[in-house]
Amino acid sequence: MTIGVMAPRGNVGRHVLRLLVQSGERPRALLRDPAKLARDVAAHVDAVAIDVGDADAVLAATRGLRAVYWVSPTAEDRDPAEAHAQAGRHLGDAVRANGIARVVFQSSIGAEKRHGVGEIDGLAATEVTLDESGASTTHLRCGYFFTNLLMDLDSIRAGVLATAVDLDKPMPWVDPADIAAVAVGRLLSETWTDRHVQAVHGPEDLSFRQVAVILTEVLGRPVEARQLSDADLRAAVTAAGLPDAVVESIVAMTAGLRELVPEDPRSFITTTPSSLTGWIRAHLAPVV
Repeated sequence: MTIGVMAPRGNVGRHVLRLLVQSGERPRALLRDPAKLARDVAAHVDAVAIDVGDADAVLAATRGLRAVYWVSPTAEDRDPAEAHAQAGRHLGDAVRANGIARVVFQSSIGAEKRHGVGEIDGLAATEVTLDESGASTTHLRCGYFFTNLLMDLDSIRAGVLATAVDLDKPMPWVDPADIAAVAVGRLLSETWTDRHVQAVHGPEDLSFRQVAVILTEVLGRPVEARQLSDADLRAAVTAAGLPDAVVESIVAMTAGLRELVPEDPRSFITTTPSSLTGWIRAHLAPVV
């Protein structure tokens, strides 16, 4: 029996995989193309191909697991919420058939709303599916990833941090490496059972205007927070060549998060240590 890790090359999954190996485990890396796993990593894991859209493939890839870290990949060719929900159903069926005891699921703040948050609605549907699977499950309700800033490199280089979220509304920002640390603690522990929601909020809540100030200070160049309307966001995402269903999912997700107050308050349990300032200095500044 072993531990499976979905998206082992992703922002969170690569840290989960490394921490499990360092703890003495030989995890099973679940990814679409095992050949893409780095050679030095592949020597310490068992890499298995998985297609989350194929129920039989999910069943086969997860056979023999005692626990799994599940990340649902974002679909770029159809409605992401529907794709997440379908992948969740396939996982739920595999959990029951394979007798997987524990699932740690990478969910998101906003999933508690269940509806009206675009792509996150699919993560909410997966939470429900896993709750009915019979496995002990922890849903990690993650804050806004530091790494999302890497998707805005060109804009940040031009001195602009643009968002359709309220510029002055504080929200949890988190380092994906800290999410991995929480996940691995859950995966290795066998003392918990039933259903749990574990928020992962990072060290502090920040507004986009505050983030722009931090970027300015660390990068040594002015960065201004700029408010986008839903129409502005729709036009920008459409210009990137994404399908209409994906575009509308992104717009709905941003709108749904505007008035969100996370179900789990900030506390000792939900707070993680890595600061945005340190992350920008280490990871964003060198590429900007």
